[in-house]
Amino acid sequence: MLIRVIHKRLIFLITALVSLFCNCTTPQCVKDGYKCETKGACVASTSVIEGQEQHVRLCIQKEDLVPPGQPFYCLSAEGLLNTHCCYSDYCNSIDLKLPTVTNAPGSGQDWGPVELTAVVAGPIFVLCVLVLLGLFLFQRRQRAYGHRQRLEVEDPSTEHMFLAKDKTLQNLIYDLSTSGSGSGLPLFVQRTVARTIVLQEIIGKGRFGEVWRGKWRGGDVAVKIFSSREERSWFREAEIYQTIMPRHESILGFIAADNKDNGTKHRDHTHIGSFLLDACVSVMVLSLSSGKPGIAHRDLKSKNILVKKNCMCAIADLGLAVRHESITDTIDIAPNQRVGTKRYMAPEVLEETINMRHFDSFKCADIYALGLVYWEIARRCNAGGIHEEYQLPYYDLVPSDPSIEEMRKVVCDQRLRPNIPNWWQSYEALRVMGKIMRECWYASGAARLTALRIKKTLSQLSVDEDMKI
Repeated sequence: MLIRVIHKRLIFLITALVSLFCNCTTPQCVKDGYKCETKGACVASTSVIEGQEQHVRLCIQKEDLVPPGQPFYCLSAEGLLNTHCCYSDYCNSIDLKLPTVTNAPGSGQDWGPVELTAVVAGPIFVLCVLVLLGLFLFQRRQRAYGHRQRLEVEDPSTEHMFLAKDKTLQNLIYDLSTSGSGSGLPLFVQRTVARTIVLQEIIGKGRFGEVWRGKWRGGDVAVKIFSSREERSWFREAEIYQTIMPRHESILGFIAADNKDNGTKHRDHTHIGSFLLDACVSVMVLSLSSGKPGIAHRDLKSKNILVKKNCMCAIADLGLAVRHESITDTIDIAPNQRVGTKRYMAPEVLEETINMRHFDSFKCADIYALGLVYWEIARRCNAGGIHEEYQLPYYDLVPSDPSIEEMRKVVCDQRLRPNIPNWWQSYEALRVMGKIMRECWYASGAARLTALRIKKTLSQLSVDEDMKI
């Protein structure tokens, strides 16, 4: 390399003393017969301009040959410009070729069949996935729309239940119980009821909505207003009420639902948590019904069990409920991001080992939560002048808003359960209730009591204690 630089500098010194004659293709050289004279160097270059290959020959003066040894005017650009400088007479007569760009190994242009196949098939695969995803979302939306349309189909047999001006809440409930349609009030009647209720005061509030006390034609009603994020819970509860219409004294009575302004409407009751907080009771028993259609609640807790004026209980909030189709032996679980209340979750729910394809698994989880509700009730029972302050289950083991991990550690890992005081053994009713609770809290769902077994035990207890369930 050093020898070449010395050689070029020697040539440069020689040409500084001797003039060179070069070929020239510039317009200035036409009058001189396409030649030029210089004490610098002769230049020949080839370039591509607007897609055409151009050949240029000219002279470079001595003062323009900088830096010495490798002047700028003699540099080439790969694939764009090929320049040659020489230092003898007419040495630039040669025709230079424009060299093609050579690709370095691994640059991506020397791909083999496998790489080319991947490049072509990759985008096609991604496009197919996006198309399938779009079809899935479209079908899901259409299915939800179809369900909503089914809910809005009015039964011609209920046309007689129009809202006369003098119709009261009691008349409406009577029509519901005697219509025999099994689908509740017609949609237009429900919307009329929903839009004519006067909200008075809020009586309950949770993470997913509010409950208001309202007035409709002189009667008290409870108005459950869902937040906009919980539309699926509203839709699920309205769907169950309007397709199954569970009519039972232990299930909250449903009147109407509207998804425009307000939420679901029910009769006016107080939830069992507030009832137990405000007053102790001599004996209070929550009875379970066993029958069809099959429904598992999945969020059973004291706040979802309402107390009527006659101290009877009614189960409310079916937003997470699971339906069992006995004919096809299938489970209907509505898609919902909401989960049940962590404090009342059964061990198999906390550990995510529950069998989602077996309806009895959901019933067993409800039985566990029912045992916790019984514990809340029994603590407030006045036996011999003794009663305890109201507390939530596991109040002494977890914080006020526990996480699933905190509940799993207490319930599953440490296998702890709410404390049952020893003094309950002195009173038959509390002793029996304590035994029921323990058998509702088994870690294995299959080992827990059934709803029918609990009902029979409580019925016998009612007879023994001279009570009426």
